[in-house]
Amino acid sequence: MFVHEVGSGAPVVLLHGFGVDHRILLPIDSAVASAGSWRRLYLDLPGATRSPGAGINSANDVADAVLSTVRDRLGDEPFALVGNSFGGMIARHVAHELRSQVLGLATIAGVFAPEDAARTLPERIVLTRDDAVVDVLGPDVDAYRDMAVVESADTARAFAAYVLPGIVGADQETLERIRGQYSITPEPELAHPEPFMQPSLHITGRQDHVVGYRDAFDRLEHYPRATFVVLDGAGHNVLIEQPVLCAALVGDWLRRV
Repeated sequence: MFVHEVGSGAPVVLLHGFGVDHRILLPIDSAVASAGSWRRLYLDLPGATRSPGAGINSANDVADAVLSTVRDRLGDEPFALVGNSFGGMIARHVAHELRSQVLGLATIAGVFAPEDAARTLPERIVLTRDDAVVDVLGPDVDAYRDMAVVESADTARAFAAYVLPGIVGADQETLERIRGQYSITPEPELAHPEPFMQPSLHITGRQDHVVGYRDAFDRLEHYPRATFVVLDGAGHNVLIEQPVLCAALVGDWLRRV
């Protein structure tokens, strides 16, 4: 599995979402770097740009591959975890499986209800339209507009830099296999029902029509040391629509860790 590693200090493992790659998490790198001494390990999950997907057929297979990579890279070293979207579900699994080794857990627009039919979703809404995004993205504007809640040239440029390369580089055959078995079974909080006491953070977008925000709060009592946040003016790409708030929240979480 490809790992983009930067910095030194205590490890923090960062897991991206479905159909993109590790670059989607780079907007918070400076916040992580400035919150202390952190060795950042950004993984390309199987089927992402630089990680082969052979033998990967389910979300559980992805989780096993991440566990194997973490053990190979870190051994018994304590580490923190960040997961975005699908990577948030994987991060929750890893955090519970290796609980005694995990310093803290953060999810950003994380999947808490894997099955589409089980999700509580807000109505799809676009708060701001901006035709300048067409000039920035050209033929790729539709991919941006599939998720955009607050359109602007700045978020379009961020999409082009951090999101689009992973979409283009994804192995669609591997993603289709995983999509057919998308759920982690059993769910981490059910497999390990004792409260997760490490400092945690769960960021959601108020206008996230992909995974929503309400389902995360169903796990509120499981995380006694967690900050749960719903950010207005943010859809599923909350990292590029609310970068300043996300950076501040991640920095606060790491200082608590």
